[in-house]
Amino acid sequence: MYEQIRGDTLFIMLYSAVTAMFMMASCYLLFRRANAIGGDIMTPIRLRRWTGVFFASVALNHVWYMPIFFLSSSERILMTDLVGALLDSMTVIPLAIVVLFEMFQDRRRPLWPIAVMVTPIIVGNMWSVATRSYVLLPILYVYFLLMGIGLSIYMAHALRQYGRWLRDNFADLEHKEVWQSFVVLAAMLLMFGTYALTNEGSAYLYAMLVASTILICYLLWRVETLSDLSTQIQSDTSNRPTSPLGLSKNIGPLLKQHCEEAQLYLQYDISLTQLATLIGINRSYLSKHFASQGITYNGYINGLRIQHFVNLYHEAAASHQSVTAQQLAYQSGFRSYNTFSIAFKKKMGMNATEWMRLTES
Repeated sequence: MYEQIRGDTLFIMLYSAVTAMFMMASCYLLFRRANAIGGDIMTPIRLRRWTGVFFASVALNHVWYMPIFFLSSSERILMTDLVGALLDSMTVIPLAIVVLFEMFQDRRRPLWPIAVMVTPIIVGNMWSVATRSYVLLPILYVYFLLMGIGLSIYMAHALRQYGRWLRDNFADLEHKEVWQSFVVLAAMLLMFGTYALTNEGSAYLYAMLVASTILICYLLWRVETLSDLSTQIQSDTSNRPTSPLGLSKNIGPLLKQHCEEAQLYLQYDISLTQLATLIGINRSYLSKHFASQGITYNGYINGLRIQHFVNLYHEAAASHQSVTAQQLAYQSGFRSYNTFSIAFKKKMGMNATEWMRLTES
């Protein structure tokens, strides 16, 4: 494989450019606090740092592989390749998993299982370096595939938990959801794995450069546009406790007075913790109240916003004003028309424009 790109000036230039991109992206995330992509979004500092370290590890490993395109000795090429694989297993692979874990902000997940997962790959690569042989390569590929399947199952479960946590704690989910990121990253991982198992010809190496470039751009965008939720979910032990025995009886009137009648639901991105503080009750009791009603906090706020939308439309229709669904959605507290459309259809059974047309007729 390497023989086919030796002396390929275009490939070497592209390879060097991608390596430089990884290093610049690493320096940007590690040393610059300001957000150049997401504007005023406060991003998770731990995610920024881990992603920066991941980028740096990829860049350094690219530097390690670079001499392989100039070596003529098959023995030196073999050793460079084997040591590079060992370095990948010790840095790039575990750091990539850490970055995935850090995208979840519902709780801090332990990192020691990652070390357990990658240890067999590291040991296998160490044995390959010691014996200067590719004999274990098929076994390592199979283990890596099984590890990927297991990790994918875990991530799917964690994503469901994370989505439930978001809906239980936040009125607006923009810049918070991460399931799209895992779909994209899973597709990229599948592409990497496919090429790794069928690495025939220089097309494999060019494809890896393209995938690496996409990875840099995507992770930078993801880190820069994901809101930091750690400051919005905090302990509220200072709140006045409410007896759980009278949960619905006590909390219902408070919500009606301080949230519904005061139209607090029109405030953008108010969290469950903030609402609990504003109405003077314990956050956990408020969460249990919504659970007892069979709804999420997100569903409660969106329900009030949709009812506000309905009221605004009837007022506009009564005064013969021309309005659009998008205009009324923004006036009802939504900051994303797509979010409004999904919530409206879920509650009303049809999209907003169809409902407005039927109501008008």
